[in-house]
Order: sequence, then C-alpha cells, then structure tokens
Amino acid sequence: MVRTDVLIAGAGPIGLTAAIELARRGVDFRIVDPITDPPQYAKAVGVQPRTLEVFEGMGVLNRILDAAIQMFGQMVYVNGEKVAQIEFATPADVPFGFTAIPQYATERILREELAMHGVQVERGLRVAGFEQDDDGVTATLDSDGGQQTVRASYLVGADGAHSIVRKGLGLTFEGAAFEEQYMLGDVEVDWSVPRGWAVRSMHQTDGTTDDLLVCIPLPGRGRYRMSMLVPEDLTGGSAAPDGIAHGFEGSRKPELHHIQAVLDRLAPEQVTARNLRWSSVFRISHRIVDAYGRGRVFVAGDAAHIHPPTGAQGMNTGIQDAHNLAWKLALAVAADAAPGLLDSYDAERRPVGEEVVGRTVRSAREGIGADSTDPDFVIRREAQLLIRYDDSPIVAKGAGGRAPDATGLTRDAVTGPMRLFSLLSRREHTVLLYAGGDSTADDIASFERAAQAAVAAARGHIDVYLIVATDADVATTVLPLIRDSAGDFARMYAAGESAVYVVRPDGHLSFAASRVDADELVTHLSSTFGASVSTTAGARPAVASPQADSGWREASLNEHRHLLLVDRLEP
Repeated sequence: MVRTDVLIAGAGPIGLTAAIELARRGVDFRIVDPITDPPQYAKAVGVQPRTLEVFEGMGVLNRILDAAIQMFGQMVYVNGEKVAQIEFATPADVPFGFTAIPQYATERILREELAMHGVQVERGLRVAGFEQDDDGVTATLDSDGGQQTVRASYLVGADGAHSIVRKGLGLTFEGAAFEEQYMLGDVEVDWSVPRGWAVRSMHQTDGTTDDLLVCIPLPGRGRYRMSMLVPEDLTGGSAAPDGIAHGFEGSRKPELHHIQAVLDRLAPEQVTARNLRWSSVFRISHRIVDAYGRGRVFVAGDAAHIHPPTGAQGMNTGIQDAHNLAWKLALAVAADAAPGLLDSYDAERRPVGEEVVGRTVRSAREGIGADSTDPDFVIRREAQLLIRYDDSPIVAKGAGGRAPDATGLTRDAVTGPMRLFSLLSRREHTVLLYAGGDSTADDIASFERAAQAAVAAARGHIDVYLIVATDADVATTVLPLIRDSAGDFARMYAAGESAVYVVRPDGHLSFAASRVDADELVTHLSSTFGASVSTTAGARPAVASPQADSGWREASLNEHRHLLLVDRLEP
C-alpha cells in the first residue's frame, strides 16, 4: 500500500493550487486526475484582483500577467442602444486590476510551477472510492492498468461538479438548474470596441430579456469568448447521470454560423466572426454542499459549489478555497495545528460559497451590480476584496478581513521604497508590530518580548517585523526594522501609537490590537498552533522523496527562524 500525507483528486486550477501550496511547505502528497491530456479549451477566463494577490504569493504572478489581458470594463446594450459603460477600475489601494486568461493557460502555468517543486500530476488515475478512520483515509485509485490502494492522512476533492469525493462523503448538493441552455465559442472579430472591454447586448420585450450576447476579451488579436442562448437546432440532450446539469454537454458543437447569426442580431455594429477555435453547449446549475469537509476529507471548487459564471467568480472562489485549506493541512501534517484548525476551513469558506452562489444567480438575471448603487462597493465585491472571516474560530474580534497593502516602506540595504506585500512570505504567518513616533525604549523592549513569545507559540511558523513611524526612536532594536516612510501603513491600518497585527498565509488578518500584549498575542496564536512542541521537528524523515526531503528542510528552517530570533533577543 502506497502512503502519503495528502491525496488530491483533480488537477484543475483548484487541485493545482492546493498542490503548489503543499509543495511550498514540504508536505508529501500525490495529485491525480483521470484526464490523460490536459484540456485545451477555455472554460473559466476571468482572474480577479484578489486571486492575483494569491498568485503573487505563489510565485506565478508575472507568468499569469504575461499570458493575460487586462479587463477595463463592460459596455451594455439593450435593443441596439448603448445604455451603460461600466469601468472595472480598481481603487488606488489595490495593487492589481481585473484580467482575462483562458483556464488552460492558467493550468499550464500552475503545472509548470508544480514541476519546479519536483511534482508531476499523475494522469489516468481516478479516485474511485475511499474510507476514512481516526488516523487517515484509504483510497482506491482506478486506471486502465488496474487498481491501487493509497493510504493518506487527508484527502482533498478538487474533482469538479460531479465529484466522486463529494459523493463518497455523502454531502448534499442542494440547488437547481437554469432552464436556459447557452452556447459558447472562442472567435475573432474586427470591430471598434476598444481592447480589453467586454460587451453585453440584450434584446428585451416588456423589460424581459429574450435574447443575449456576452463577449469577453481574450489574449490575442480580436479574440473573444462569446456566450449566447442556444438556437433550437442545438437544444435537447439528456441530463447528466447524477442529475447535476452543469458544464459542457455532449457533442452538440455550435458552428461559426450559429455564432454569426447571434452577432447579426445583437452585435453593437456589423461584424463577421472568424477562426472558431472551440465551442460547446453549456448548462448552468447553482448548488452548494452542506459541509466543506468531514473528518479527514475535504472538497473545494466545483466539488463544493457551482453557480452561474457571471462576474467570473467560480474559479477564483475555488482557488481561494484551496489556498485557505492548504496551509492548514500543512500545519496538521506537521503536527503543529491546534485541534480545531481544520474545522475552520468549513467555517470560513462555506459562507463565502453561499454568498457567491446567491449573488451570481441574481446577477445572471439582473446584471452585475444591479443590487447596489455604490460602484466602489460593487468593484471591491466583484474583485473578491471584501471577503471576511469574522465568525471564524481562529480569528480574533475586530479582524478577519483582507490585510491591506501599503506602499512607501523602506528598510536598510534596500535602495527604493517597498510594498508591504513584498515582505510577506505568504507561506507563514506574519506578525506586524507598529511603533508610533512617541514610542519609548520600554515600548520597544515589550515589542521584542512579544515577538519572542509569538515565534515560540507558532513553533517557528511565523515572521516578525517592527514597522515604525519615521520619527520613532528604535535605534537599539534587534527586530527586523521597516520604516513607514510615507505614512501609508499607519493610514491603511489605522495604527495609533502602538499596534500589533497577525497576517495569515492567505493574506487575511487574524488578529489586530491597538496595544502590544504578549499574553493576548500568544492566546490568539494558540487557536491556530498546537500547544505542545512537535517531537519530529528537525528530524530527517525515513521516506526519501522530493517533498519529504523538502519537509525536513522546512522543519529545520522553522527551527532556525525560532533560534535566530531567540539569539537576537537574548542578552
């Protein structure tokens, strides 16, 4: 029987995100997918600003941007008349904008990054079933060559809308399907619509939409993903075997003339489509599970929630599911997690899934932003920047939101200004201690004691920075020192004379306080990190594999981080 720490079912963007995050932390895992060749069609195309922040931390941001096109906004037409022009302008405090990139390109970049960690997707393998007990999960993998049994500590189901993992857990998947069927096609057109702008054109009768064309720009010259209602000669077809109608259906492929007919009716100007690269009929469901996991088995992405593609929320939500889960699994595998840490995955992410399902269903009927007259709120919400975990068991009162970025920071040996996000490893937690201009030597000494206590409480899985106002007297500190030279950190974090913040690996604040109290900080960290020191830290594992060897190095690094700070702070 083959053994591993984590088995990931599904190698789409969600499974690949989980895999990269586990690999970055030295976890031994396997990722399997029944599809022998990666798909080459563009399913999801939108990548939101919050997901770009995640990709920055994963080390793939530049490659994603290289393969993407910026989305500037959407032009809306009704019965041939332009009725709105919605700009996708992100606020000045947000480092990235909206982009479009074919899903297959995103997956290719993520696979390449995973390969750099020495891991390849095992294709042609399907999780056919599993059983779990108190100590782990025993899964059966099917392939053309027969079956094999895998024993894992945890199982992650990123295996899509028809998830075997979800069914094996016995989770409900309540919801319904839209009556309408849509067709999709990737085509090229030459028209006067500016590059990077989407088009939504509708025909309405008595205020009801009865014909629809949506055009999303893609990288390339004049290339668009076009979505429209299915004509009568392409309707029909049987329901999915499990009754969940969602996704691409059968062999009914729209042809160029089908798409041209809709353009002739609804395009804002006369235009001819060409170079049809891919097409399909699409049916939409909206469903969500009753739990994101049970015991040692979890679901993420389409395995947990499906909904209309309006606003490009699906893949982005799933990537953030996986990102949230992976760092928690890594701590659990290392025996450094508090007992309830993995329960926080469902507590944090299922409310997000519920909100996204409800909102996208409304938006599909009424249009994005129809429920609000505040454009800043709509943009931040669609960019997934407003997600909060206030009710999480591992988040302190007053925290839970996305940690803001800050600019104009400086530090010794760096010749130019820095962003706060460039300090964050995105692999470990980060403690940010803030000292205002009136901070005294005694204040700095208390900060150092709090830093030492935090690193010990987190078993080395934490970085610490002292951020100071330009006039603060901190000449004697031994903590890594960052100067808030532009005052942007104090503004973005509403910091007073002293403050402390804990930023999680996924970029959310788990703790924020206007005073630095070591006991309060340690008490908070105990909700995430276990109370006892792992007996295996620093010990080389018996199993020789790239991930296992990396895990030993990571354990040593955490121990080194702890000892380095202790060495700095001790007399």
